[in-house]
Amino acid sequence: MNGRIDGIGGGAEVTFVFADKPVAARAGESLAMALWAAGRPVLRHSSRDGAPRGVLCNLGICYECLVLVDGVRIRCCHGNGSLVGAAG
Repeated sequence: MNGRIDGIGGGAEVTFVFADKPVAARAGESLAMALWAAGRPVLRHSSRDGAPRGVLCNLGICYECLVLVDGVRIRCCHGNGSLVGAAG
């Protein structure tokens, strides 16, 4: 089972690597939703108490979905630089 709704179209299938594991995604979806659909809701762990963190607001307001992309911290629910895209 995946986290996508059957019958809903999407972009081309692409793959990216998150935490050293490949993740299947669709071009145009955010990293957050691609990871959610792949059954990977935990994006990081709190530096304070080690609690799991993931998508909370999905609007780019709460900063719970911070990840590193090419060494830069981004909110992976937000579009800026975090849309899955096909190479080329």
